[in-house]
Amino acid sequence: MATHAGGLTAVVEVPADAPAVAVRGLVRAYGEDRVLDDLDLELGAGEFVAILGRSGSGKSTLLRALAGLDHGVAGTGEVRVPDQVSVVFQDSRLLPWARVLDNVVLGLGGARRAARDAGRAALAEVGLAGRELAWPNELSGGEQQRVSLARSLVRSPQLLLADEPFGALDALTRIRMHTLLRDLYARHRPAVLLVTHDVDEAIVLADRVVVLDRGRIAVERRIDLGGARDAADPRFAAIRTELLDALGVDRKDVTA
Repeated sequence: MATHAGGLTAVVEVPADAPAVAVRGLVRAYGEDRVLDDLDLELGAGEFVAILGRSGSGKSTLLRALAGLDHGVAGTGEVRVPDQVSVVFQDSRLLPWARVLDNVVLGLGGARRAARDAGRAALAEVGLAGRELAWPNELSGGEQQRVSLARSLVRSPQLLLADEPFGALDALTRIRMHTLLRDLYARHRPAVLLVTHDVDEAIVLADRVVVLDRGRIAVERRIDLGGARDAADPRFAAIRTELLDALGVDRKDVTA
């Protein structure tokens, strides 16, 4: 397990029953502005957690800290994550000069043939079998995000970090991607931390929803709705109302 503390990274021995992610007293600041303020958070192995919060609440800063991508940012505290971590961003970040399969296996260690076989299998899992030789600009936005998911899954992550991966997609494509992500999660069972602005998306996908406010956890809500989650379910509506209230959203603005 990798540990980040005060800008340093170390490998430490952890008990077998330890959480997949452990954040202790995390502070991240830009000048005088504390974006994360003494934050504590745990994710269990195989747990799916969604992070909600208004702009500036610290959602993406937390994700970057977990990914080890916040070098040079002032802060203290401890972050423990698994050795195998993958990140999916809102932008698929595919290399336009590389074909789909080459994007999926980019930087993958091991024998080239084994890597490419694993890449083909990952593309088949996300519904893109036969598109291995396509160029990124030949794919729709949803297909590009499927490639991004395949690129993450081919590395067999113990932790998948997703920073608003469906924010740029149209509503129908987003629904399809929700179904795909839930299916892939059920099959591979990594711990997942999803950053989103979409309350319904958080309820549909996550086992637990965390609301950040000014760098601290304001609300934690376990989603006990089972596998099939219907927005018309009164329990779904009650959770939505609770989370919108925690975000300070006027319900008249939502129904207008």
